[in-house]
Parts: sequence; C-alpha cells; structure tokens
Amino acid sequence: MSDELQAIETKLAAARTRLILDKPFLGSLVMHLPLKAADPKWCETTATDARHFYYNPGYIGRLTLEQTQFVLAHEAMHCALSHFARRSHRQKHRWDVACDYAVNMILDDERMRGPEDALMDAKYRGLTAEEIYPLLHEDPPEKTQDMHLFDNESSEGGGESESQEQDQGEERQQGRGEDDRQDQDQDGGGGQPEQREGQGSQPQREGETQQAPPSPPRDLDQLDEQWKSRLAAAAQAARQAGKLSQSLMRFVDNLLAPQLPWRALLARYMMNAARDDYSFQRTSRREGEALMPRLYSQSVNVVVALDTSGSVNDDELREFLAEVDALKGQVRAEVTLHACDDKLSEQGPWRYAMWESLGLPEGVSGGGGTDFRPVFDWLDRDRLSPDLLVYFTDAEGEFPKQEPHYPVVWLVKGKAPVPFGVRIQLN
Repeated sequence: MSDELQAIETKLAAARTRLILDKPFLGSLVMHLPLKAADPKWCETTATDARHFYYNPGYIGRLTLEQTQFVLAHEAMHCALSHFARRSHRQKHRWDVACDYAVNMILDDERMRGPEDALMDAKYRGLTAEEIYPLLHEDPPEKTQDMHLFDNESSEGGGESESQEQDQGEERQQGRGEDDRQDQDQDGGGGQPEQREGQGSQPQREGETQQAPPSPPRDLDQLDEQWKSRLAAAAQAARQAGKLSQSLMRFVDNLLAPQLPWRALLARYMMNAARDDYSFQRTSRREGEALMPRLYSQSVNVVVALDTSGSVNDDELREFLAEVDALKGQVRAEVTLHACDDKLSEQGPWRYAMWESLGLPEGVSGGGGTDFRPVFDWLDRDRLSPDLLVYFTDAEGEFPKQEPHYPVVWLVKGKAPVPFGVRIQLN
C-alpha cells in the first residue's frame, strides 16, 4: 500500500472517530459502511451501494477533515433513509438529485459543512426526497456529489457521463466477475456487511482498489430492513447519551413511525369535528325538573375551499373532492364549497346536504394570483362559523393576519408553510 493511500485511510478513520464522538447517531451509521478505495476512472468523488463506502483517494485528499465527515455521513444517510429502495418508477438522475438535497439539508441542520459541490437549497429543508422530486426540473441540471449504485440504470450524476459509461461497459462487465463474487459471498449477497465491519478502515486486501463499479444489491427488502434496524439502534444509543439533536429526533421518530397519508389525516380531523357530545338542554316537564345529560348527534358543517390559481389542476381537485365526498356521509357532514384564486368565484358558493354527492362544479375556473383572505372575509361577512374549514392549495399566497376562531386544515401541494391551522402534506 502506498504512503499516499495510507494517509487517506488514516484521514477517513479520523473523520469517523470524530463523528462517533461528536455526533454518535451519524457515526454509528457510518460504521456500517466498510471503506473501499475506488478507481478514479469510475468514481470521481464517493459512492455507495448500501453495502460499502467507495471513495476516490484523490478527492478525499482535497477535502478538509470536516468535509470528510460530511461525505461519510452523506452516504450513510442515503442508506438509513432507504433511498435505494424508494425510487420506484421515478427517473433515476432526478431521484438522485432529490435524495442529495434531502440528505444535505438534514446535515446542514446538524451544522455540518459539506464540500463545494454539495447540493444545498433552503427551500427543500425538512422535505423528503419524494416531496422534493416533483419540485425539480424534469431533467435537472444539477450534478450529484456522489454516485448512487443502487440499481442497474446509469445515473447522470456523480461525475460520470452517459457516454463514459457506455465506453466503459465492456470493462465493467469483465471487472465485475471475481471481485464482485467475493464481495457478495462476504456480504451475504448484499445483505450482511456486519460480518466484515470489525476490519476497520481496510476491508479490501492491502494495496487493492475497486477496479469497477460493484453490482447492485440483490435483496433490497432485506437490506431495507437491516438499515431500519441500524437506524433505530443508532437513534436509541444517541438518545441515551443525550447527543441526539431535536431536529434528528423528529426526523427519526417520523421515519420509524411515519405519519399517516393525507387521506387518513383528513378523515381524522373531519371525524373529530363531528364527534357526538352531551347536551344539558332542559328536558320535557313530564320528565321532571332535573337537568340530565343526554347524548345527541348533529350534522357537522364543513366549508371546503379550492385554490384555483392554476397551481392545482382539475384532476387533483376532483381527487380531493372525491375523498371529501366519501368522508361526508360517514361524519354526517353538510358541505359548503367555494373556489378562489385572488378573488372568490362568481359561481360559488355551492352547498351540499349530507345525502348529496359532492363533485367539482362546472365552470370553476381561475388562473389569477393566490389570495386566501377572500375566503375568510366571506365567512366573517356572512357570519358563518364552520365546524371545520378545509383549504386545498399550494399555500403560496396572501394569508389573513389573524387566525380565525374555527379550526382550519390546509391540504398543501408543495413545500410552502402555513401561518396557522393544521398543515397536511399532499404527497
């Protein structure tokens, strides 16, 4: 092994040690990725296949120790977030860019400083890769800082172009043979790197580098379960040591006990608004003078507002209203529907009894700016006090300065925050 490579491995070991001491949650996750030097011909920076951390020694040599900690944590967080198992039908490069933004904003919250090529944008803070993906260009110009070796489809990020991959195709097929069979035997086919983690920072034979990209993991489900277990164990250990930040604690809790989908959350709030209650109204004189509590049921008055500024399309509006219609009968809801862009629709409002089917009225149109105040002004002007207001929107517009006295649920398409009420993310 050359002195230069030995110095790089010492630097990586020092960065892992610092992570374990300063940020034990991230450090614990990093320790599940054995380090492997990679040939710069295919690995320009760093890479992971959810089994190893691959690195270009020259790239690591140019980083500071703090940036080295960042890239180690970056690859480990891709694995902990199971980005390798969540792409589904999505276009790979666009998905890889979304994953990089999601990971880097988490590390930014931890006050970690990444290399200059790290994708950072505050507007994606707190969003998952699935939420970031539709906000990106269909063919994002961004370049990922690393390579995501999770499947066979080539990525356009990480410093390797599609033409380069085609040129190297034959070399890869020849180089994958014996080395990858050895990796798969040692790692249980991509599932059990723990068998080799005791070897520290030198899992490969001395002086060797990974000559070609490894074959993708085969059993993604098993790998996914392993990383979930590692995530839970790392979080528990860091929490007990008092070194799990509030932002990471929320992230871990949401990941291990994910929030309900928007339909279930909407149903929960509509059900709560329609709960049966007790009445202390005076009974008939024939029943005596005592005031006895009795259970009563009544219909719930729900106002549904649609943002028609153009950011939400008709198909999404119909899907949302179909869900409200399905819930309406269950909670005995009378629904008043209105539409608004920067002003109220001239055709509205539309009122539906609990037995009437709710749908998107004909002639609903908009396309102007977005202003939420007309809906709240209308409710105040007509002295309407709904049991619940549900607003379907992208949440990018003018809000009222004061929160109303009735409950508000915002079903939000996009990333924008709301100043009051309950925000439900539409994925």
